[in-house]
Amino acid sequence: MRPRPATVAPLALLRRLPWPLPALAAWVLCWALFLVAQAQSLPAGPALLLGLVPGLGLAFTAGTRTRAAVVAAGFPLSLLASGWLARWPAWAWLLPLALLLLLYPRQAWRDAPLFPTPRGALDALPRQLPLRDGARVLDAGCGLGHGLRALRRAYPQARLSGIEWSWPLALAARLACPFASVRRGDLWAQPWSGFELVYLFQRPESVPRALAKAAAEMQAGAWLASLEFDAPGWRPQQVLRCPDGRPLWLYRVPPRSGDGSSAGGPGR
Repeated sequence: MRPRPATVAPLALLRRLPWPLPALAAWVLCWALFLVAQAQSLPAGPALLLGLVPGLGLAFTAGTRTRAAVVAAGFPLSLLASGWLARWPAWAWLLPLALLLLLYPRQAWRDAPLFPTPRGALDALPRQLPLRDGARVLDAGCGLGHGLRALRRAYPQARLSGIEWSWPLALAARLACPFASVRRGDLWAQPWSGFELVYLFQRPESVPRALAKAAAEMQAGAWLASLEFDAPGWRPQQVLRCPDGRPLWLYRVPPRSGDGSSAGGPGR
């Protein structure tokens, strides 16, 4: 196995710390960057932005939505309590919105917001869906790489690829997942031909569109796996249950029409 580069070691270490140490570490980093920016006489806006970025980025490694909210909110709430924000002009409140648009550009609004794949969610997948060594697997809309890491655990010998429209998220996924080929692009424009498995964790309304794309582009016998959301009117080959209870819908190409609720038993 290839050694992970030093650039991702701090993230791996942070994920292993017992809670709430990751939150405290994130807050300290936010404040440190903010104070350094002030010491360098940066304007208020860039100084605040520099303090916000690490908290927002590290929130995606927190594991649960509640913990992510705690990590992200710690610095701005403590800054508010300090009274520093009272000196801010009204227009400066647009900066968090600008940061959000940078991370999640308008063209990506039709797809899911950042839905991290839970750790271990795909561990049971290879028992029901074995793939040959070297099989090509795509995480369509890979975000920060949670799905790629879950796929790596499930298929360590697969050739993993990820595509993500947001360039900051694509860059973060590339750094966090050196074992995968990650590029910035539109998952709907990316050809799916040649992939034996496409995994996605998108909006419910995206799944029928993904099935249509899979049927048009992927070879017969390939697979589409959708975490949590199914395609009404299409029958999955199997439905697995993840450790947290979410369903993982498995569709084989070409997909079969029918009542998805009549598919093989959940929890297999």
